[in-house]
Amino acid sequence: MAAFDRVPSGIDGLDEVLDSIRLGDNVVWQVSSLDEFRPIADAFVGRSVADGRNVIYLRFASHRRIIARGTPGVVEVDLDPRKGFETFTMQVHDVITREGPEAFYVFDSLSDLQVAWSADLTMGNFFRLTCPYLFSLDTVAYFPIIKGDHSFAAIAKIHDTTQVLIDVSPDEGGLFIHPLKVWRRYSPTMFLAHRLDLATGEVRALTSGVDTSRFYARMSDEMSGAADRDIDSWDRFFLQARASYQHGEDMRRACRKMCNMMMTRDPRMRALVQKYFSPTDYFDVRRRMVGTGMVGGKSCGMLLSRKIVEKNLPEVVGLLEPHDSFYVGTDVFYTFIVENDLWPLRIAQRGDGYLRVADSLAQGIENGTFPPEIEQGFRRVLDYFGQVPIIVRSSSCLEDAFGNAFAGKYDSVFLPNVGDPEQRLREFERAVKRVYASTMNPSALEYRRRNGLDTAEEEMALLVQRVSGSRYGDAYFMPTAAGIGYSRSAYRWLPDMDPSAGMLRLVMGLGTKAVDRTERDYPRLVSLDRPTATTMVADADRHRFCQRGCDLIDLAGSAFAEKPCTDIAPLMPASVRPMVMEHDREAERMLRERGQRREVTFASCAGLAGDRRFTTAMRKILRALQEAYDYAVDIEFTVNVDRASGEGAEPRFVINLLQCRPLQSFKGTGSVEVPAASGPVLLRAAEDTMGASMQASVDFVCVVDAAGYRACPHGKRPGVARAVGEAARKVREVTGATAVLLVPGRIGTSSPDLGVPVTFAEIAAFRAIVEYADAAHGFSPELSYGSHMFQDLVEQDILYCAALERGATVFDRSVLCDLPQVGLDAAAADPDIAACIRLYDARGRGLGLWHDLMSGKTLMAFA
Repeated sequence: MAAFDRVPSGIDGLDEVLDSIRLGDNVVWQVSSLDEFRPIADAFVGRSVADGRNVIYLRFASHRRIIARGTPGVVEVDLDPRKGFETFTMQVHDVITREGPEAFYVFDSLSDLQVAWSADLTMGNFFRLTCPYLFSLDTVAYFPIIKGDHSFAAIAKIHDTTQVLIDVSPDEGGLFIHPLKVWRRYSPTMFLAHRLDLATGEVRALTSGVDTSRFYARMSDEMSGAADRDIDSWDRFFLQARASYQHGEDMRRACRKMCNMMMTRDPRMRALVQKYFSPTDYFDVRRRMVGTGMVGGKSCGMLLSRKIVEKNLPEVVGLLEPHDSFYVGTDVFYTFIVENDLWPLRIAQRGDGYLRVADSLAQGIENGTFPPEIEQGFRRVLDYFGQVPIIVRSSSCLEDAFGNAFAGKYDSVFLPNVGDPEQRLREFERAVKRVYASTMNPSALEYRRRNGLDTAEEEMALLVQRVSGSRYGDAYFMPTAAGIGYSRSAYRWLPDMDPSAGMLRLVMGLGTKAVDRTERDYPRLVSLDRPTATTMVADADRHRFCQRGCDLIDLAGSAFAEKPCTDIAPLMPASVRPMVMEHDREAERMLRERGQRREVTFASCAGLAGDRRFTTAMRKILRALQEAYDYAVDIEFTVNVDRASGEGAEPRFVINLLQCRPLQSFKGTGSVEVPAASGPVLLRAAEDTMGASMQASVDFVCVVDAAGYRACPHGKRPGVARAVGEAARKVREVTGATAVLLVPGRIGTSSPDLGVPVTFAEIAAFRAIVEYADAAHGFSPELSYGSHMFQDLVEQDILYCAALERGATVFDRSVLCDLPQVGLDAAAADPDIAACIRLYDARGRGLGLWHDLMSGKTLMAFA
């Protein structure tokens, strides 16, 4: 048959009214009860089976069946929409693809999708994606929907997409049938109301005054009994829940539903949210949402951590800065994908185009536009914040969960939020699209694949937060300090420190330098049992290994920027400055001896580390969160210090708790006996390591040569990182191979002068990574525990070692020289890169690796 050919509906009178159902038609039946739809569906199925059609019943709802089980000639497919919008939609599309052209379908009620997904918006997105695909294959599909249960906006989306829309109402012994849309067909009576006699199958137009008045009386009854359809079913539920709460009704069931539909799908997190949240907490989250859906892992963790502190640490609550965040729900992400016709790319990327299609999808996202109703929500957020700087943060439903942190995988965008309202809206929308596009980052995709999440549904919500801070001078905005905290440390850098006391990684200004490995900057590590202790005694050493630049918002330049700490410190109140800046007394003394009197200061956050009020509060917060989670946690926070209120008074401070998530930890905690070396030693270390105990045979060793890398032209150094990635791919091609990477300086740094700027995706295949020092060529490792790169190593159980030129550490690359090498295309194409990198094949050569977590000892040697 040809497209648009006539198809019998099984009701002859209906065929006359509609000029027949046509191939390609999606037919939506608005009914007040599914009992009104069943005889229509039975007639369609009976006639289609008799005509030899391929008839499929898609069963996914909790309501009574539409087509009887075992109906001859009908293929039944069971699906579960509770698995999520994307998964369900893809499964339906897979069925349609498998059944092919000119298949006939009966769907369960679309209204049950609203029940499963809690929002009309998501149901409308499903129909908008599915209807055109069915049309393209010249199918015929019947969809029932319960009228009065959905917003006018949702029905309008269905009306605009479908080919045929028919309203059905009950009448004694029959049904009123009122066509509302019939695509590319018309007759003078087509859009009149009709009456179907169920006994005879006769269909006649309502032309008499008596019949017409009876029909419109029925319509008036239905309209008066319907809920307020100017708002989404999501908001109708919240209005009803709020009314129930105000009337003192039992809210336990409603709270469970609000948690499930908005906060989290993680069962452990659900239990915690339901324990600590009151009904008003859910209402407040909804009040601050744009769109519908989940608020995502980052938002959930932030909100939960605050409630835990509020309930369990009343003495600390007064030190917490109140939050006023907003949330962009996951349904907005899907609506954006659908509205910008990016769904085919989304499907391809979820399939065999996982990496291949990623760039095209990211570009499509960045070029997309938002529908007016979403823009209106964005304007509401910006109106609230005015011209205060804000940050748009990813809050994927996969983030910050038990088992997967996604630390640093998705973007966060700081916005100075200056300019007129339209300019601020444009910048905000660009930030949202940038975060959405970051789901296609190679490191994020590799992370998902390594954690078995490459086929999981990735629902991206957003957390919009006011940047906590103060103005310094006329142009700069930042918090006094910021950082990350761990309720338990996986690394000992001080003798006899207690890892269970927790630790902080603290920086002046915005917290980006606390989580990134950046040029010339060394955040302060604070062990909360000995907060003032440091491995560096001399002022010169503390000054050398300090933080030199602080990240901030440049209001005049309308940009996120970095400025020298020593330039910003003079803009701070005199009582605040000592909290982050420290004097180099030795340098000042030397200058005085030369007749020069001036201050020499550097950023160290020593004042905060020495403030017992602050460190005690942080230790209590981390302990309380760990006890509530029954799991170690890490947090992100800011600290704002205000000038002292009087002579001799201590400066006041407030802590802003920005994020909390279960701390990913090394999987192996047992012991390994590290033997005495019987052959040449590549590496022996007794400290500066991080990782689970392990013992393995080493098959490949990838080495980046310090001299070659220093001589490599600056513009080509990123090419060395790509060559490391190529070496990792070659290792991955060998089943079960174990590989080690040796690199000078800091791996993953943002500065190619300090080390190789690899992404985590390029090093994820290595079992161990050694950063080695080479003072002759200016390279020094930094065990930056707490950075996103190190979080990745922890999660993937990759051993880290810093081979420093001190103590009993032995590091001798010359023992590899006799091993055969594996060719790399990047090296063959460029002699400068060839001088930097070697991939040695150590299979069968007896190279072993031993590491003991308890003692910190590491050995890599030949047998």
